Amino acid sequence: MKRNYFYNLIFSFSNILFPIITFPYVSRILGPSGIGKVQFVTSFSQYFTLIAALGIPVYGIQVIAAAKNDFFKLSKVFSELTSIYLITSLLLALAYFAIIFSVPFFGDQFQLFLFAGLIVVLSFTSIEWFYSGLEDFKTIAVRSVIIKSIALVLTFTFIKEADDYLAYLLIVLFTIQGSHFLNVVLLRGKVSLSFSGLNLKRHLRPLLFIFSTTVAASMYTVLDTVILGFLTNDESVGLYTAAVKLTRITIPIVISLGAILVPQVARALARNEQEEMKAMVNKAFGFVLLLAIPISVGLLLLAPEFIEVFSGDGFLPAVPSMQILSILPLLVGLGHLFAFVILVPAGFHKEVFYSVALGLGLCLALNFVLIPAFLEVGASIANVLTEVVVTCSYLYFIQRNFRLSFNWMPSLKSMLCASLFVPIIFGLRLLSLSAALTLTLSIGSCVLVYMALQMLVLKNVLMVDLWQAVMKKLNF
Repeated sequence: MKRNYFYNLIFSFSNILFPIITFPYVSRILGPSGIGKVQFVTSFSQYFTLIAALGIPVYGIQVIAAAKNDFFKLSKVFSELTSIYLITSLLLALAYFAIIFSVPFFGDQFQLFLFAGLIVVLSFTSIEWFYSGLEDFKTIAVRSVIIKSIALVLTFTFIKEADDYLAYLLIVLFTIQGSHFLNVVLLRGKVSLSFSGLNLKRHLRPLLFIFSTTVAASMYTVLDTVILGFLTNDESVGLYTAAVKLTRITIPIVISLGAILVPQVARALARNEQEEMKAMVNKAFGFVLLLAIPISVGLLLLAPEFIEVFSGDGFLPAVPSMQILSILPLLVGLGHLFAFVILVPAGFHKEVFYSVALGLGLCLALNFVLIPAFLEVGASIANVLTEVVVTCSYLYFIQRNFRLSFNWMPSLKSMLCASLFVPIIFGLRLLSLSAALTLTLSIGSCVLVYMALQMLVLKNVLMVDLWQAVMKKLNF
């Protein structure tokens, strides 16, 4: 598991480093308005890709993990799910293009919406679920690094002026589709694709359960951006995008262990190995608390420096939004663990659906009430309140259906350790250094203090194991 976690960590870091390097450059050139245009277009097209996915990215991991040791069964399952995905992708692409061609609202940025339609048409090529089911995290990590490296070069080559938002959109599309293309190319020898003798019907019932859940969950996570775009302007969307990107940028690390545990938990449940499942879940729970709490505290305290360094002075009005959203790494980390590591592998799709449906309804109501009055700040409040309610709902269903007891004591210890960030950061601010230097010194100092306290004082086994695993892979 440590090997898989290491590769998944590389994948997570590539998802973090790419926006850290590119977003400061792009945001300063395009400004809030240009960033807002691209984000609104991509968020709108993502609605259609979410529906086209039909729950396959979640369901696919489970069925691929179950069939991974039988090449014939593996090929048949993969072919059946790919066929369903292809059909839904084409149907949703037709709906997408019908809307943008017929609704006048899309006329002003028609070219952007037209290009964004490519990710809807080609959404069936998103087969990362196949590699996750096989626990082939090395392929996922290497592919991610290659595509993001190319995208990095393209960004600095073609984004030169404020009007280059179309080029930025095309690079975003390349990052998405390039990864999908490599996934398809690397399939050779792993599976055999066939469109004959398939039984698509057997997957429809479980897919519809998961589909209703994942679509509702994904929709409320991007709904705020779309509503903000319809009710306000590109600048508000751009400010909100800066705040959301910076707060969500660390989430892949927080949920990285959960991602590799999904197929293992599914197998443990299938074999009725309850104790093994509980041990894995509790380890993931402690890991989320260990990482998410200091990250959230750091984002809250360093929001002004993060915005100034990574987005520029023009985005400073986004600081309040980022401070409100700073708790997302903790909420999303716990929510992902409760839903997709515990409830979904155990077959509690209906309970997860109830939770996310509640979140979707609450998100709609809060956004329409708060955005007209508070713009991007209102969207931030709605986002956080929705995540709180959904995560608490997941926890309610877990307590009702499982004999799982979570140890919350590490959260208190992590908060005590993270409380030392306050004097460190405010002390560095008194030195009147540049925002970049203050940010760098603050992060470095806080990380060292937090790790030292966890490893040397509290003797946190998870932190020690994580440190030793990374050092071993780096040959230290």
